[in-house]
Amino acid sequence: VRFDLGVFSALNPKDPEPLVKIGDYLRSREEFSKAADEYNFALKRVGPLKPRHWRLLYIRGIALERVNDWVAAEKDLLKALELKPNQPYVLNYLGYSYLEQGVKLKSALTMIKKAVKIRPTDGYIIDSLGWGYYRIGSYLNAVKELERAVLYRPEDPVINDHLGDAYWQVGRKTEAAFQWRRALSLEPNEDLEKSVSKKLESGLEILSQEDKK
Repeated sequence: VRFDLGVFSALNPKDPEPLVKIGDYLRSREEFSKAADEYNFALKRVGPLKPRHWRLLYIRGIALERVNDWVAAEKDLLKALELKPNQPYVLNYLGYSYLEQGVKLKSALTMIKKAVKIRPTDGYIIDSLGWGYYRIGSYLNAVKELERAVLYRPEDPVINDHLGDAYWQVGRKTEAAFQWRRALSLEPNEDLEKSVSKKLESGLEILSQEDKK
């Protein structure tokens, strides 16, 4: 597939789509640096940016974030929002990235709330909202949203892990352990597996609202 697209790209030197598809293929294989390179080449072919190019900036932003080039990734994601205001996937990815970095938490939560309003049954976006509440210490709200997220995406280990964390913080420790065991049963990646296993052994530190300020 990649070879055929490469040939097609060479035969159509002004068309960005073959390069985008190559980038998407590489991104699906978690070859994020190479994917970003293909998106760079694609962007050189598009000329002046138009609203329809929001997706290309969004996916390049994802690839750049995954190789820890956050400055460039944030720039792409913000430009994608400029081209396509209120695009729920961009709002969610940017907001969740801020949450994971522990920065701009209020802005992140506002973005994700807007995304949930647009996509009210998307379990991944609802998970981001629940995790946003968790990060600001609003644990009851976190439980409420993460329970909803699990209903829509019961097979996702990260969402189950997040719900376990939220249960622990509101004192529902038996249910927390159940969710963490559930997360382990869903074939998490190596890092998540280690993190969840540690929590099953020793639990979590109880965090207060003051700890989040």
